[in-house]
Amino acid sequence: MFVTNPIGIIGEEEAAKILKKKGFKILEHNWRMGHLEVDLIAENRKEIVFVEVKARTCILNGKMPEENVDEIKQRRITAAANAYIKYHKIDKKPRFDVAGFLVDRNTKEITYSCYLENAFQPQIRTISSGSYSGKWRWFHRGKTIGSKH
Repeated sequence: MFVTNPIGIIGEEEAAKILKKKGFKILEHNWRMGHLEVDLIAENRKEIVFVEVKARTCILNGKMPEENVDEIKQRRITAAANAYIKYHKIDKKPRFDVAGFLVDRNTKEITYSCYLENAFQPQIRTISSGSYSGKWRWFHRGKTIGSKH
């Protein structure tokens, strides 16, 4: 059973506010397919953004919250993004952001905020010509997902 973390909710709400201020429309909160999950999915006219939100009450192991998105987590987010794009037949440039927040345990106020656009580029994603040209494709479980340009 999924249990909601109140500190995590505060972080996700703050990340959604940041995206809305930048002109993005929030499509999904905590989107799930099987064991895959993305905290926030948003879009504007050109991009679809998959956001991993890390909210904590303290620094763990000397790492700020956003530094806890390791390679394994990045692969899982990428797999979830692949599934979302394929399921919804999305034809926009994908982007992966990471948001990190420290929240005061007692007051529930955010004491630290970091929002990283293009925080990572999935290894399985390829973009033609070394920069975005309107064409992209992902390979996931033997299937190609890509733009129609």
